[in-house]
Amino acid sequence: MANYYCLIAGLPDLTLDGGKKDYSVATLKEECADMLTTKDSALLFYYFLKNDCKNLVRLLKNPDAELLPNGNYSREQFTDMITSAREMNFNVHRFPQFMSIYAREFNFNKDKEGWFAEDAMAQAYYEYAMNCPNKMMAEWFKLNFDITNILTAMIARKNGWNVNDYILGDNEVNEMIRTNNTKDFDLRHEYDYVVDLMKIVDEEDPVMKEKRIDAFKWLWLDEQTFFETFSIEAVFAYFCKLEMLERWEKLDVEQGKETFKQIIENLRGEAKVPDEFKK
Repeated sequence: MANYYCLIAGLPDLTLDGGKKDYSVATLKEECADMLTTKDSALLFYYFLKNDCKNLVRLLKNPDAELLPNGNYSREQFTDMITSAREMNFNVHRFPQFMSIYAREFNFNKDKEGWFAEDAMAQAYYEYAMNCPNKMMAEWFKLNFDITNILTAMIARKNGWNVNDYILGDNEVNEMIRTNNTKDFDLRHEYDYVVDLMKIVDEEDPVMKEKRIDAFKWLWLDEQTFFETFSIEAVFAYFCKLEMLERWEKLDVEQGKETFKQIIENLRGEAKVPDEFKK
């Protein structure tokens, strides 16, 4: 296992008040390009693929759309992917197969009732990313996918909507959501964090709700990397945290940053990382 002491020791501290010394995901990506092993670079591919998936949807809707930064592929490569998938009906091997399938079927699906381009892509991405060969990273993607579905189901039930219409994918968590009528879908017995999610659902302020979700994820990353300080897992966690701070920096004022800090400090004393996701 590679040790990235020099890389991680040189990174600025990510403080909970949002400070990151003008450091960005793009900057870290550039630094990692020359420092990571080939194997570990392949693992981070899964992290950057999230933006590639969003960009593919953008380009299928509008070929001239602006691309999100920090992906794996260029506009020219996307054009190659879309052309190959549609006109030659095969997958160019350097692209994940699910992306070529999505591109090929997009025009057929886009006008179907109940089909949402972003949701369909998100499901395909997470189902692919959950098969990442790194255990911690695969569990991170599963955690995010499950949290999204659980929160969506709770909000749907709270509003009297049909839960089954809003749940993506098939796994143990989704099966429990679809078949259980209890308030927590009987998930709290298997996933301790569901109790916290139920509190988050009741939060009326949408910004505060997002912050509480991110705070939980931040602590999960801390737990997973506590004994892996200079590993690829630590590099991955730093990317994930940096992305959170970048997002809140664009949306927030100083008071909001302080709120995020307070949420995390409170969770440190009361929230438990689910056994399902512990090493």
